[in-house]
Amino acid sequence: MPKEGRMFPFPQPHGETKIILGEWWNSDVETLVNQANKLGLPPPTSDSHTINGKPGPLFPCSSKHTFSMEVEAGKTYLLRIINAALNDELFFAIAGHNMTVVEIDAVYTKPFTTRVILIAPGQTTNVLIKADQPRSRYFMAARPFMDAPVPVDNKTVTAILHYKGIPNTVLPSMPKLPAPNNTNVALRYNNRLRSLNSPQFPAKVPLKVDRHLFYTVGLGANPCSSCQNGTQLTASLNNITFVMPKVGLLQAHYFHIKGVFKTDFPDRPPVPFNYTGVPLTANLGTSLGTRLSKVAFNSTIELVLQDTNLLTVESHPFHLHGFNFFVVGSGVGNFDPSKDPAKFNLVDPPERNTVGVPTGGWTAIRFRADNPGVWFMHCHLELHTMWGLKMAFVVENGKSPEESIIPPPKDLPPC
Repeated sequence: MPKEGRMFPFPQPHGETKIILGEWWNSDVETLVNQANKLGLPPPTSDSHTINGKPGPLFPCSSKHTFSMEVEAGKTYLLRIINAALNDELFFAIAGHNMTVVEIDAVYTKPFTTRVILIAPGQTTNVLIKADQPRSRYFMAARPFMDAPVPVDNKTVTAILHYKGIPNTVLPSMPKLPAPNNTNVALRYNNRLRSLNSPQFPAKVPLKVDRHLFYTVGLGANPCSSCQNGTQLTASLNNITFVMPKVGLLQAHYFHIKGVFKTDFPDRPPVPFNYTGVPLTANLGTSLGTRLSKVAFNSTIELVLQDTNLLTVESHPFHLHGFNFFVVGSGVGNFDPSKDPAKFNLVDPPERNTVGVPTGGWTAIRFRADNPGVWFMHCHLELHTMWGLKMAFVVENGKSPEESIIPPPKDLPPC
């Protein structure tokens, strides 16, 4: 929301609606996850997706479980779209209507018009739509984007954009969604995102970098005597699978509790290799540990996240707690430190808190470590973060109390 007394940096919409994209399982999710972990396998994919909790009429017995949004012809509406699905990046479109993207992850963007958006778990996207089509009923629809050989819930969820005064008996028309493996649409869409970078909303991109980090993102398999194939699927950053501690990380850091974590997370992978070459199916073991990276207060960080072909390449949406970051570059294949930085956008890159690392590619982000504390960074696919695809930064205190962690409240229950 704009500050009180201020306007949006785009035409004031007539109304606004939240569109929450989710997933639905017919069985208890916790039970499915526990069963899969015992076998060392992924849990089954969801049975449907939902829009505002409802799967829509393309699913059996679900025509009455359909979200509908009424609009008046000629008026403009703001849709606040949130991907709350656990494991799927989603394409979203509205039949017959263009969308104008104006905000991502609560940061204004240079407006651009598109027929389809791509939104990953944990991301938000605000779009303007104008009710400028013939008065009728139109489907809003979403389905997964997955351009790797990984199973997804590949069904289409729908809701209805309903022009005022049109009877419910009119059948809605369907939008043309990209094929689930349409990499080009995904890359083109992400490349169009730019910060607004206006005098009122400047893009404060760090131009000088104090510390360069390079993290490989990979799947793996560790020995497991009780599992179905004698191995347990896992995931890692720089070949380290994160182990959740029994004591809260922030608690351990603030009270100097020893033995909870180490601050030796490596700045780059232990062994360089051809990250996106042919699939690697040998030496899939990872090292386990609660290892964090210590960062000086107010230092500037550049982090390149590199997808790998360990088992398979895959798109990974990464979320950093406690900070926004600028997405200064991305590409397909292996990151080239001698050539790729020259192509970085340091003027108006998108600013967000969750970014997709392209399948078989890389993403470079920059941020200023001006928020002291302990902050997770993890893949926002629930399956992968559960398998250990996460780490955390310990951002040290600055020189003054205003630049230091505040004490916990007296009634805070300990972890």
